[in-house]
Amino acid sequence: MECDVAVLGGGPGGYTAAIRAAQLGAKAVCIEKEPELGGTCLRIGCIPTKAWVQTAFALKEAEETFGKLGVQTSAPTLDFATANQWKDGVVKQMTSGVASLFKANGVEWVKGTGRFKDAHTIAVEGGEDVTFKQAVIATGSFPLRPPIDGLDSPRCVDSTGLLAQTEVPKHLVVLGGGIIGCEFASIFRRFGSEVTIIEMLPGLIPQEDADAAKELAKQFGKRGITLHLETTCDRVEDTASGLRVHFGGESVEADLMLVATGRGPTVENLGLEEIGVEFDKRKGIAADEHRRTTQQHIYAVGDCAGYWQLAHTAFREGEVAAENAMGHDAIVDNRGVPRPIYTDPEIAGVGLTEAEAREQYGDDVAVGMFPWVANARAVMQDATVGWVKSIHETRYGEFLGLIMVGPHVTDLVEAGTIALDAEATIETVADGMAAHPTLSEAIKEAGLVALGRAIHLPNKRKAAAKA
Repeated sequence: MECDVAVLGGGPGGYTAAIRAAQLGAKAVCIEKEPELGGTCLRIGCIPTKAWVQTAFALKEAEETFGKLGVQTSAPTLDFATANQWKDGVVKQMTSGVASLFKANGVEWVKGTGRFKDAHTIAVEGGEDVTFKQAVIATGSFPLRPPIDGLDSPRCVDSTGLLAQTEVPKHLVVLGGGIIGCEFASIFRRFGSEVTIIEMLPGLIPQEDADAAKELAKQFGKRGITLHLETTCDRVEDTASGLRVHFGGESVEADLMLVATGRGPTVENLGLEEIGVEFDKRKGIAADEHRRTTQQHIYAVGDCAGYWQLAHTAFREGEVAAENAMGHDAIVDNRGVPRPIYTDPEIAGVGLTEAEAREQYGDDVAVGMFPWVANARAVMQDATVGWVKSIHETRYGEFLGLIMVGPHVTDLVEAGTIALDAEATIETVADGMAAHPTLSEAIKEAGLVALGRAIHLPNKRKAAAKA
């Protein structure tokens, strides 16, 4: 089979690249071994996980909010089987939607495992070879598992294994306090599990803004999630009835352990060495801002390219790779990459964290924080935990970052993305009109706080000039 653009992998980066190449006139082929398109994200990652998040949110509303709003219901209970049916239905709808998009755009899906035979050929197991002019590698990533004694127990599962559970564990131990670990900890606490997080670093979500990490730890503590920070797991025993997890001189009994210690790029056994595509087993495939590899006609996008492990970055990278493969000139701008975390409370950031801003700009940084308790819509929703933080540099007023903890912030963060992409100033953010009463007002208000002219909060008094 001959084509203009061959895409190896049908996840967010791969299917987007195939569709965009076809839109630009290419005969595009996507090689995917799984029975459904969509990759980790749609099948066994963000989509099913966030479907559970929605179930958890509904439980919270029924347990804590409905009564305050005058809606009287009986005590809610979780029907886990129905929640799983809903999750699986959402996944089916989204993955079948990608297959429909392939048909609509004329992309051919070749089902099977692909491996580069030479620099212009992908051999497909059980099928005919695919020869191409340009190629995009979008093979994704896989869960990493540290070398801890006993972690090979079937009760020690990765995110895929946890999503396949048919019963809620009474006690879930989460190894790893990063994004995946914290999201599942939040979900299963709401589902009724006792949850313990073991994290070797001093804080949760270590790559995010320090204030957001502290707020999450505080709220997790209030929700009864046990945190063991700066602690390593020593070994795991599989007992007759469950697990005994040993860490830092202590041990805890559990029904199940989630191993959420990161993901590694899928780069081995693809034939990359033979065709001269440079890669690192830990960092991924070497690709430039055009996502071009060391072979000029081959591109790499998504998790396997090692920039970000986020579906939305893979979407954009897929577009960029396809456009370059078809003779256009496009680059990936990493400045405005949103970082949503679907915990309770939600967290979202875009741009620089406060620490990164101060490292780059020194004392020329101003920060404004606006609490949700001062936002009318948040008060109406009984969702006043958290705040919005605006970050800018003071010499030219350039907007640098937005960090948020609280209600629906994963939806609101797009405002910060647009501001960063537009190279907006803090005045643009603070002086724009925000509809009232809405949650989005808090972004404008945080900008006003940063400028020292808050309306709905008392402004900090400036220190009196020395005599």
